[in-house]
Amino acid sequence: MLDFTWKVFSKTGNIDTYLLFKELEKTNHEIPGMQEEELAELDYPIS
Repeated sequence: MLDFTWKVFSKTGNIDTYLLFKELEKTNHEIPGMQEEELAELDYPIS
């Protein structure tokens, strides 16, 4: 989710997207293992 949010911010420059990115980043640091769970979800194909 962080990568997607950063890519959207990079393309649009939208400050709300940047603030969302920072909030997600902060939450991600507060909950250990959250990033690993996100990466594990990416391993499943979307159909």
